[in-house]
Amino acid sequence: MAGTEIQFDRKDQLNRIQGYVVPGEILLAVYDLKGGGTGFVGITDRRLIFYDQAFLRKKKAMVSVPYSHVTAVASEDSGGVLFATSTLHVTTAGGQTYELRFRSGDKAHNAYTMMIGQILQAEIPG
Repeated sequence: MAGTEIQFDRKDQLNRIQGYVVPGEILLAVYDLKGGGTGFVGITDRRLIFYDQAFLRKKKAMVSVPYSHVTAVASEDSGGVLFATSTLHVTTAGGQTYELRFRSGDKAHNAYTMMIGQILQAEIPG
């Protein structure tokens, strides 16, 4: 995936997430989110990185969720058209569910595809 351009909404969010990416990890996208709580999400080849304003109650924190701890990625049903919604729900092995409200259905679909691709890749034996 070397040379792949990173998808992002805002340069300042991209710069913040890049500071949390470890050597050898590939940053795929950084998307701005709407609503309270999570401000933006970084999607890498290994994990999700959230800027979460609600995680530590009145404090802001970067939260990292490795794909190995993700048990479900769900798209809200908007009544017929797949990915007409802009909201995804990510559930972890510990039972925590994160609601990600993207700025468009296209971005939600891209994020879903990236996350599921990485999760399924980890399931391939060998």
